[in-house]
Amino acid sequence: MKLQTLSEVNIERAARRPVIVITDTANGDQRLVKAKDIASDPLRAELSKQLRMGKSGMIEAAGKKLFLNVYAPTARLVIVGAVHISQALAPLARSLDYDVTVVDPRTAFASPERFPDVPLIAEWPDVALPPLNVDHYTAFVAVTHDPKIDDPALLHAFARDCFYIGALGSRKTHAKRAERLKAQGASDADIARIHAPIGLNIGAVSPSEIAVSIMAEITAELRLPKENVKEQAA
Repeated sequence: MKLQTLSEVNIERAARRPVIVITDTANGDQRLVKAKDIASDPLRAELSKQLRMGKSGMIEAAGKKLFLNVYAPTARLVIVGAVHISQALAPLARSLDYDVTVVDPRTAFASPERFPDVPLIAEWPDVALPPLNVDHYTAFVAVTHDPKIDDPALLHAFARDCFYIGALGSRKTHAKRAERLKAQGASDADIARIHAPIGLNIGAVSPSEIAVSIMAEITAELRLPKENVKEQAA
């Protein structure tokens, strides 16, 4: 890899922006495609597929064998609410290589004893969330059932364009939540991004089963083409 290409890759990675280096295996020619340019690239379908999977791989295009070297940020999971579901969700997400952080101002809940080896921030969302640099490669889950905690956290997730936003609660609870969020400036498009009731409908009952349903939904949002995600949710 040329020094200039490597330098550009490092700049994009430091900013947590995906980048793909395309190498012609016949002659070694390389070009770099940044995330913002994928939609207009001649190989956009292949690039989008490999990026969704987060894996490098070989493709054939226009009679050429090309190696796509994918550099994707490590996915994050921010869990707002140190509740029973979170105790099951945090280790499950870590086993799937997510960087996990739990936020809850209630110190009785956000304790190292309940969340061993998981970063905890026992602060209110307006204090805890800005330093985390939440971004598009962040899945955001609000599960406290307390509007004073969940609502400002969700507004922050909207502003930071998280790839997944989920919130615990029934459809009735969510309708009331939507009214509160709109009163605080959220748009209809923002509200539509919330997965609520949270998780895929697998008949989950226990906290562990709900955690599985949440991670399944997050995985679908991250890995599947958008039309397939809509079918899963239907």
